[in-house]
Amino acid sequence: MPVRSLFVFLISVVFTMDVNADIEVSSIFTDHMVVQRDKPIVVWGNAGPGEEVSVSIAGLTGQAKAGKGGRWKATLGALEVGGPHELVIQGTNTIVIKDVLVGEVWICSGQSNMQWSVSQSNDPELERLAATFPKIRLITVPQVGTQTTQTDFEGEWKVCTPETVSDFSAVGYFFGRQLHQTLDVPIGLIDTAWGGSACEAWIPREVLEAAGNYDALLAKWDKMADEYDAEGIKRDYEKRLAEWKVKAEEARRNKKPVPRRPGLPRNPLVGQHRPANLYNGVLAPVVGYPIRGAIWYQGENNAPRAHQYQNLFPLMIQTWRDKWGGKDFPFYWVQLADFRDEVAEPGESDWAELREAQTMALDLPNSGQAVITDLGESHDIHPRNKQDVAKRLARWALARDYGFDLVYRSPQYQGHEVKGSKVLLTFDVFGSQLDTHDVRDVIGFTIAGEDRKFVKAKARMIGSNQIEVWADGVEHPVSVRYAWANNPICNVQNREHLPLTPFRTDQWDGVTVGRVQ
Repeated sequence: MPVRSLFVFLISVVFTMDVNADIEVSSIFTDHMVVQRDKPIVVWGNAGPGEEVSVSIAGLTGQAKAGKGGRWKATLGALEVGGPHELVIQGTNTIVIKDVLVGEVWICSGQSNMQWSVSQSNDPELERLAATFPKIRLITVPQVGTQTTQTDFEGEWKVCTPETVSDFSAVGYFFGRQLHQTLDVPIGLIDTAWGGSACEAWIPREVLEAAGNYDALLAKWDKMADEYDAEGIKRDYEKRLAEWKVKAEEARRNKKPVPRRPGLPRNPLVGQHRPANLYNGVLAPVVGYPIRGAIWYQGENNAPRAHQYQNLFPLMIQTWRDKWGGKDFPFYWVQLADFRDEVAEPGESDWAELREAQTMALDLPNSGQAVITDLGESHDIHPRNKQDVAKRLARWALARDYGFDLVYRSPQYQGHEVKGSKVLLTFDVFGSQLDTHDVRDVIGFTIAGEDRKFVKAKARMIGSNQIEVWADGVEHPVSVRYAWANNPICNVQNREHLPLTPFRTDQWDGVTVGRVQ
């Protein structure tokens, strides 16, 4: 064959191979998956540029054509609860995804308290023994931190069994189990949590830039990226490791304790703190998968910048909703638990300010907050009682999204009136009435006069939704606070044991004002 003809032949073969490449589907579409009921089904993947793709399930069909980059997306009609079905994707090849159920799908995200597994929570042995739920399906997105938006991930849906549930998000599983047992429909749970993650890591870079409030934060990370010396850090580690080996060998010869081996250096640029890293690496691959809503447990990492969180957290929620197509899907979060040592006297608290910022986000539509100031552990940032946390989130979903007549919301400060040396506080009780836990005395209030010095207050309940507060020596009260501490000593709740939401009546600058990075 002449050289020119051979060249033309080889080019045509390569072109044909490219055009007719096997179709692929994203890893969010695997056997045992759950698709959201009553919403259009969306399926996507890769193929050769221009390739026609057909998708079908339960009598529904959809068509797509791969773009220049090979990406394709097909949209089908909605299905009612049911299954199992087969999802069939056809092009140059055929992919058959089996055991597909139709039910309710929820994202479970945040930092370590959402990542915290069933095996690390209360009664793990009993929970595993009872975890045979063929219609609950679980999938976990791997932890990838990157500035490059990812389109796929390594993972697969799994049927909930004692074996598969052990390492899954405890809050996510207990929340999904409550929904499944109440609704009697399939439940799909997508776990995207990453321990220690910062809120800004879950927001795209361009969104943070456009907001205009995060220039200093972005500049700090840009400077770190410019100055990061991977080779120098590697050399330093190798030097420390060599020195350790000499000391360890000497310790063994002398029968002395061996010093701790130096840990591998972590690259913060690919971790869970850098802005946009987790949106790009963890969330983006599942954005657009039809869901009912999201549950969220995060804030510990952002507590030192709690004032900034007042804007950052709502920005994240709205961005997620925008990326899912502008729908205000339900977004329910867990307020920070009580943590650290109890203190004898009132003071400032970054955790209290973070809780306040979380409560402020309730102004967003379809949002909800589970208050858990009674479920924490003073010396453990990861409380083991994830069951009650999940139940409080489930109350929001069952009442707001599924129509059950439940008291689902913690009492919340509504207003106050100063009457001489006393302050009369009024609360929204949302279908219940105020109560106290453990003892009849009302505990947890502090009060300040014009000097802004807070002291412990006395308090008594008046009727079903008011509390009167005062303190000896404070003749002209100016502000009242409740549960304003890292680990507040407080006991007001409603009859359903949902704690009173922490609050303050003043708007004085807190300890985190001005902290932006």
